[in-house]
Amino acid sequence: MTATAWEEPTPTAVLVLADGTVIEGFGIGARGAAVGEVCFNTAMTGYEEILTDPSYAGQIVTFTFPHVGNVGVNDEDIETVNMAAASGVRGVVLRDDVTDPSNWRSTRAFDTWLAARGIVGITGVDTRALTALIREKGMPNAVIAHAADGVFDLPALKAQAAAWGGLVGLDLAKEVTNTQSFTWDETTWENGKGYGRQTEPKYKVVAIDFGIKRNILRLLADQGCAVTVLPATATAEDVLAHEPDGVFLSNGPGDPAATGEYAVPTIRAVVETGVPTFGICLGHQMLGLAVGGRTVKMHQGHHGANHPVMDHTTGKVEITSMNHGFAVDTTSLPDSVEETHVSLFDGSNCGIRLKDKPAFSVQYHPEASPGPQDSHYLFRRFVNLIRERKGEAPVPERA
Repeated sequence: MTATAWEEPTPTAVLVLADGTVIEGFGIGARGAAVGEVCFNTAMTGYEEILTDPSYAGQIVTFTFPHVGNVGVNDEDIETVNMAAASGVRGVVLRDDVTDPSNWRSTRAFDTWLAARGIVGITGVDTRALTALIREKGMPNAVIAHAADGVFDLPALKAQAAAWGGLVGLDLAKEVTNTQSFTWDETTWENGKGYGRQTEPKYKVVAIDFGIKRNILRLLADQGCAVTVLPATATAEDVLAHEPDGVFLSNGPGDPAATGEYAVPTIRAVVETGVPTFGICLGHQMLGLAVGGRTVKMHQGHHGANHPVMDHTTGKVEITSMNHGFAVDTTSLPDSVEETHVSLFDGSNCGIRLKDKPAFSVQYHPEASPGPQDSHYLFRRFVNLIRERKGEAPVPERA
């Protein structure tokens, strides 16, 4: 009897780093190749929300949790508002193969969903080693490629990865923003009820969309706000024409200094009017730029749902969701600005407020999609600024 040698399956995907490193694996999702910056995310849940967060435009997400995709996907957990835009995420890197969906809310298999959204994926990667590399050397530029026959032009992929300029200097907000204004009244999801509607709003809020997430809009609606969403390129005149009680500056991708070339003058003019203003993520960074600060590129960034943050205004520590590769440089802020929140991982800035205007912002994602709900109080803090300006009594920040 002749023994047949066991042959390893042919790799059908590669992740090629800018330094020439080639990581082999097995392809899922879309076929083809995409270039981006490789980051790692430590969240154990919420992969659909992460991969539909417009803030990830231009990035290839490595999940440190090994089991991703195993509960499938559904239409309710998508976070992007601009469904016409191409998926912001360039690729996804996983350790384990994706299993069949195993959740009652699932309507589609993860692999099929990735392909439909044009996201290239690779499985079978030692994601712990890749994460360690990122922690040591920073977030590398790379090309992720998937071919059914496993045939790749590696020299060309290496050249493409090395030639890509990275996220510094890139204005990606224009790629993910809605180009038309619209209104929003959907409230947060409840088990057995689904999403509700805000039928009796008390306050008018204008949200500037740099890549806004749905759950941010829902939480604003929960707080009694009738929300009008304007494109990233909206001017101060566009914003103030709606006579808002408050203005929200959304999250988004790319280099805040690049987006700030057109957004910072708008933000500065709005803040000067005294209209209460609240920013998250990119909106936070650009509020920092608007008051005279600067932003810096981070070594490995913050991406996950387990980041501890100290709120100096209350003395409490909250566990937060984060997704950013740039940060406000605290040392650049003027005396008129107070640092309100700080990361307990590395001491980086996570929040500011103006001492002479009703404006504040945070670096992380208090809408908790995905992630813990420790920071929902910030939406009530924003509404309290509106109430104060109207001469109304405040509501408790923490319900």
